[in-house]
Amino acid sequence: MQEITLTEDIKKIMGEIGFNAKVAYERLCTASDNEKNDALHLMANEIENNEEYILSENAKDIQIAKSKDLSEAMIDRLSISDLGIRNIASSIRDIAKLNDPVGNVLESWDRPNGLHIKKISIPIGVIGIIYESRPNVTADAASLCLKSGNASILRSGSDSYYSSYAIYESIKEGLNKTSLDCNSIQLVPTKDRDAVGLMLKGLDASIDVIVPRGGKSLVSRVQNEAKVPVFGHLEGICHVYVNEQADIMKAIEVTVNAKMRRTSICGAAETLLIDESIYKKYLPKILSKLSSVGCEIRGNDQIKHVFPQTEHISDSDWSTEYLDAIISVKVVKDINEAISHIKKYGTGHTEAIITEDKKVAEYFFNQVNSSIILLNASTQFADGGEFGFGAEIGISTGKMHARGPIGLEQLTTFKYTVYGNGQTRP
Repeated sequence: MQEITLTEDIKKIMGEIGFNAKVAYERLCTASDNEKNDALHLMANEIENNEEYILSENAKDIQIAKSKDLSEAMIDRLSISDLGIRNIASSIRDIAKLNDPVGNVLESWDRPNGLHIKKISIPIGVIGIIYESRPNVTADAASLCLKSGNASILRSGSDSYYSSYAIYESIKEGLNKTSLDCNSIQLVPTKDRDAVGLMLKGLDASIDVIVPRGGKSLVSRVQNEAKVPVFGHLEGICHVYVNEQADIMKAIEVTVNAKMRRTSICGAAETLLIDESIYKKYLPKILSKLSSVGCEIRGNDQIKHVFPQTEHISDSDWSTEYLDAIISVKVVKDINEAISHIKKYGTGHTEAIITEDKKVAEYFFNQVNSSIILLNASTQFADGGEFGFGAEIGISTGKMHARGPIGLEQLTTFKYTVYGNGQTRP
């Protein structure tokens, strides 16, 4: 592995990457499902074959992270084990099993003038993925893009650079054994932040869409500077609303899982809302369970009265993505106040309602416009794999094209094919 040094012409090298991606796309977008699946299996095989090398490169990232005194949570995200290698390879093979999203007839109809029209799914083109920390994203993103017929340009975070590049080299070895262009998947060979800026400008119109996957600072930069469309979300301020018709056991189990299963992911709940009519009965049980597994509770005097261990809450807490074992708690008058709170402080990511009243649930679904809304289920199901997509590149809270988990189908667009028999327009 050889990294580009800062003395080299980053702009020229990034321009070549963009050009090569466009050329590779022209071949990849017409590849058969068998060709793409064969490539994915070869990629998975090479990752397993190079396990020792990948683990040794991962050790470099871990050593650097420790020298920088990065948190244990960050080091955990960076770490790859031999089981992790097998899981990465398995994930690639699972993607190969999914139906080809390209070339499907989405709709078809006939016009009175005899024209027959079809709406056909096609790849988007060249996708730039900018991500942080987790080396496995290299394989997930590359595989999803290849299966959906898109060329990809990957830019890993500097903290996971050596691990990501080792995985990429294995992917490249697999691609080299196929009839596909090996530049169908490329990883930016530098930690230089200027490379990110060039990607956000589109590499001379080579990149069709950018997908950021990382923390608030990364996503904010991407959304502010990108000159091409972006699939992504800035923050995941997710809510669990316990309605007065909730089952107490479901309320406890769902809330605890939504907050504590993994606190560092974007689908983790940050705020608990509960109806005034039940809070005295329900909150002590819910908060006791949360506290028993290490969660800090933040709320006002009303919350502290029923749960004395409650810490003081400030206005800024409602708009804070903790990504930690902390939850904000608020008593609301009714469902409408809960919805108003979500509309004011939510980020359009994921919300859950706990209720046994189906009409109440439907009202909540209709009034809340977040990309994912759940009934009696944890917000941590906000994941492409859990939706049956096989894997995901990320979550999008935008309202154009892809929304929610970005899997294979979300990485396609469409075109119209029109069949005539000599028709002319008067």
